[in-house]
Amino acid sequence: MSNTKQTSIPAASTPYLVPRVDVIEDSTGITLLADLPGVTKDGLDIKVDGPTLSLEGAVALDTPQALDAVFAEVRASRYRRSFTLSNELDTSAIDAQLKDGVLRLRIPKVAEAQPRRIEVRVG
Repeated sequence: MSNTKQTSIPAASTPYLVPRVDVIEDSTGITLLADLPGVTKDGLDIKVDGPTLSLEGAVALDTPQALDAVFAEVRASRYRRSFTLSNELDTSAIDAQLKDGVLRLRIPKVAEAQPRRIEVRVG
Protein backbone atom coordinates (compact mmCIF):
# COMPACT_ATOMS: atom_id res chain seq x y z
CA MET A 1 0.00 0.00 0.00
CA SER A 2 1.34 3.39 -0.97
CA ASN A 3 1.95 6.01 1.67
CA THR A 4 1.48 9.04 -0.59
CA LYS A 5 -0.24 12.19 0.51
CA GLN A 6 -2.62 14.01 -1.84
CA THR A 7 -2.38 17.77 -1.88
CA SER A 8 -4.54 20.27 -3.69
CA ILE A 9 -3.07 22.26 -6.55
CA PRO A 10 -2.66 25.97 -5.72
CA ALA A 11 -4.91 28.26 -7.75
CA ALA A 12 -1.89 30.06 -9.23
CA SER A 13 -0.74 26.88 -10.98
CA THR A 14 -4.14 26.14 -12.56
CA PRO A 15 -3.66 25.56 -16.28
CA TYR A 16 -5.34 28.06 -18.58
CA LEU A 17 -6.24 27.93 -22.23
CA VAL A 18 -4.83 30.78 -24.31
CA PRO A 19 -7.49 32.02 -26.73
CA ARG A 20 -6.58 32.95 -30.28
CA VAL A 21 -7.04 36.68 -30.86
CA ASP A 22 -7.10 38.76 -34.04
CA VAL A 23 -6.12 42.43 -33.59
CA ILE A 24 -7.33 44.83 -36.27
CA GLU A 25 -6.23 48.47 -36.22
CA ASP A 26 -7.73 51.34 -38.15
CA SER A 27 -7.36 55.10 -37.92
CA THR A 28 -9.90 55.42 -35.08
CA GLY A 29 -8.90 52.52 -32.82
CA ILE A 30 -8.41 48.76 -32.55
CA THR A 31 -10.73 45.78 -32.59
CA LEU A 32 -9.85 42.53 -30.82
CA LEU A 33 -11.64 39.32 -31.84
CA ALA A 34 -11.04 36.56 -29.27
CA ASP A 35 -12.17 32.95 -29.74
CA LEU A 36 -13.78 31.87 -26.46
CA PRO A 37 -15.95 28.82 -27.23
CA GLY A 38 -17.99 27.66 -24.27
CA VAL A 39 -17.76 30.98 -22.40
CA THR A 40 -20.98 32.76 -21.44
CA LYS A 41 -21.45 36.43 -20.60
CA ASP A 42 -21.65 35.57 -16.89
CA GLY A 43 -18.41 33.57 -17.08
CA LEU A 44 -16.44 36.37 -18.77
CA ASP A 45 -14.23 38.85 -16.89
CA ILE A 46 -12.63 41.78 -18.71
CA LYS A 47 -10.40 44.16 -16.73
CA VAL A 48 -8.19 47.15 -17.46
CA ASP A 49 -5.47 47.89 -14.92
CA GLY A 50 -3.22 50.71 -16.06
CA PRO A 51 -1.97 49.74 -19.52
CA THR A 52 -2.93 46.06 -19.12
CA LEU A 53 -6.10 44.59 -20.60
CA SER A 54 -6.95 41.15 -19.16
CA LEU A 55 -9.47 38.66 -20.49
CA GLU A 56 -10.55 35.66 -18.46
CA GLY A 57 -13.44 33.34 -19.18
CA ALA A 58 -14.83 30.21 -17.57
CA VAL A 59 -15.76 27.42 -19.97
CA ALA A 60 -19.27 26.10 -19.46
CA LEU A 61 -19.31 22.66 -21.08
CA ASP A 62 -22.72 21.04 -21.42
CA THR A 63 -22.32 17.48 -20.15
CA PRO A 64 -25.35 15.34 -19.40
CA GLN A 65 -25.61 14.65 -15.65
CA ALA A 66 -25.86 10.89 -16.06
CA LEU A 67 -22.58 10.67 -18.01
CA ASP A 68 -18.97 10.85 -16.86
CA ALA A 69 -16.17 11.65 -19.29
CA VAL A 70 -13.88 8.69 -19.89
CA PHE A 71 -11.53 10.80 -21.99
CA ALA A 72 -11.45 14.60 -22.26
CA GLU A 73 -9.06 16.61 -24.41
CA VAL A 74 -10.04 19.92 -22.84
CA ARG A 75 -8.78 19.78 -19.28
CA ALA A 76 -8.41 23.47 -18.48
CA SER A 77 -11.71 25.11 -17.70
CA ARG A 78 -10.64 28.75 -18.11
CA TYR A 79 -9.26 31.01 -20.81
CA ARG A 80 -6.79 33.74 -19.93
CA ARG A 81 -4.96 36.33 -22.02
CA SER A 82 -3.57 39.80 -21.39
CA PHE A 83 -2.39 42.67 -23.57
CA THR A 84 -0.41 45.85 -22.99
CA LEU A 85 -2.33 48.77 -24.47
CA SER A 86 -0.95 51.95 -25.96
CA ASN A 87 -1.66 55.22 -24.15
CA GLU A 88 -3.27 56.37 -27.43
CA LEU A 89 -6.26 54.12 -26.64
CA ASP A 90 -9.27 55.30 -24.65
CA THR A 91 -9.81 52.44 -22.17
CA SER A 92 -12.82 54.20 -20.65
CA ALA A 93 -14.75 53.75 -23.92
CA ILE A 94 -14.24 50.00 -24.56
CA ASP A 95 -17.24 48.28 -26.14
CA ALA A 96 -17.52 44.50 -25.60
CA GLN A 97 -19.83 42.07 -27.39
CA LEU A 98 -19.95 38.27 -27.05
CA LYS A 99 -21.67 36.27 -29.78
CA ASP A 100 -21.34 32.60 -30.75
CA GLY A 101 -18.14 32.14 -28.72
CA VAL A 102 -16.37 35.18 -30.19
CA LEU A 103 -15.63 38.22 -28.03
CA ARG A 104 -15.41 41.50 -29.95
CA LEU A 105 -13.71 44.38 -28.14
CA ARG A 106 -13.63 47.80 -29.76
CA ILE A 107 -11.15 50.21 -28.19
CA PRO A 108 -11.19 53.70 -29.74
CA LYS A 109 -8.20 55.99 -29.84
CA VAL A 110 -8.28 59.12 -27.69
CA ALA A 111 -9.45 62.17 -29.64
CA GLU A 112 -5.94 63.64 -29.74
CA ALA A 113 -4.57 60.50 -31.42
CA GLN A 114 -7.26 60.21 -34.10
CA PRO A 115 -6.62 61.70 -37.51
CA ARG A 116 -8.48 64.87 -38.25
CA ARG A 117 -9.02 66.95 -41.33
CA ILE A 118 -7.62 70.46 -41.30
CA GLU A 119 -9.73 73.01 -43.14
CA VAL A 120 -7.79 75.48 -45.25
CA ARG A 121 -9.17 79.01 -45.42
CA VAL A 122 -8.54 81.34 -48.32
CA GLY A 123 -7.48 84.92 -47.73
